[in-house]
Amino acid sequence: MFEAVVMICTALAGEPCRAALVPGYESASMAACKDALAARPVAGATCRAAGPALDVSEVAPGVFVHRGAVAEPDAQNGGDASNLGFVVGQSAVAVIDSGSAAWMGEALWRAIRARTDLPVRYLLLTHVHPDHVLGARVFEAAGAEVIGHAGLPRALAERQAGYLERLERLIGAERFLGTTPPQVTRGVEARLEIDLGGRVLELRAWPAAHSSTDLTVLDRQTGTLFAGDLLFDAHVPALDGNLRGWQAALGEMAKIDAQRVVPGHGGPVLDWPQGAAPVQRYLSVLAEETAAAIAAGERLSEAIAHVAQGEAGQWQLFEAFNPRNATQAFTELEWE
Repeated sequence: MFEAVVMICTALAGEPCRAALVPGYESASMAACKDALAARPVAGATCRAAGPALDVSEVAPGVFVHRGAVAEPDAQNGGDASNLGFVVGQSAVAVIDSGSAAWMGEALWRAIRARTDLPVRYLLLTHVHPDHVLGARVFEAAGAEVIGHAGLPRALAERQAGYLERLERLIGAERFLGTTPPQVTRGVEARLEIDLGGRVLELRAWPAAHSSTDLTVLDRQTGTLFAGDLLFDAHVPALDGNLRGWQAALGEMAKIDAQRVVPGHGGPVLDWPQGAAPVQRYLSVLAEETAAAIAAGERLSEAIAHVAQGEAGQWQLFEAFNPRNATQAFTELEWE
């Protein structure tokens, strides 16, 4: 396969450049790619052999998932540290999350194009965190409608500058080139259905839980639920919303008629609803031990040293995230 790219560089001479994918010019031959560019010119674009695609697995018919590393974004993994997916209908494709940087969205685009020529009509963003949303550029350029929680535009506006600075520092300037925050074109207040042609996806926005902008996606045809970061596997849960709200959301989600679930990290697929049990256990321990510390009159600094420490052996990245979770939980529960 061949594709069209444009070189993007930093403003300073001698600084790194990156070949960024121009979607819509994928061709079986170099000549066909050049003919397509001649018919629909893009300033500075040239054709080349297609770049690498993300590895994906078909977890159910027409449902594909990429499993990101259970790690924090860094130069080694390039930000590939969250799960991404796509669902193929009879007339269109929907993508669920786009990764930490533009290069990831482009690599996911190639994985899609290796399996179908159908248009990518929708990019569905499960929440605000940068490892799930910052690869959106290629899908926006292809004309996809970007859909998220109704609160996502505001949350992005408040956080995107910090996210961009942090991810560029962690991943490295070269791999981060071309990365821009997504522009949400439709917000979900409660529920929304989208039709991919003989295949309906159910979108549901949740009150504050893992984050303030959680959105789940259910593929009715296969009973596959994309939970975003409302569900973690292997990676310790990360609390950035409301602890009690997260517990309530998981309880309500258990009523969803699904056979399998794709978590935001780990997996990449778990049985449903059994797959939620470890996260529910962790959140219960976090809530109970935090409430006990508050009742005992402990200060925050005292509580975070021991809250949920019994869970340490059950999760990766525990030391990086549990103190943050304990801090968030303490701040919330001390007002109950």
